[in-house]
Amino acid sequence: MADLKEQCVCIKFCFFLGKTAAETVIMLREAFKEEALSQAKVYEWFARFKRGDMSLEDQPRSGHPSTTRTDENI
Repeated sequence: MADLKEQCVCIKFCFFLGKTAAETVIMLREAFKEEALSQAKVYEWFARFKRGDMSLEDQPRSGHPSTTRTDENI
């Protein structure tokens, strides 16, 4: 799969160029083919950028916390 960060950089670039989320979806599909992010994800990234969150890192998710298995906790 194409690197998520690579596509996020492309989305941010399109955002700064003044492209719409819909235009960006079309361009990502053309460039990344079946590996392109979903339309919903592109709109989520656009919403983040509009809020002023320009970070390209994924936000922490709620739900089951991640754990690490070590000899001490087994």
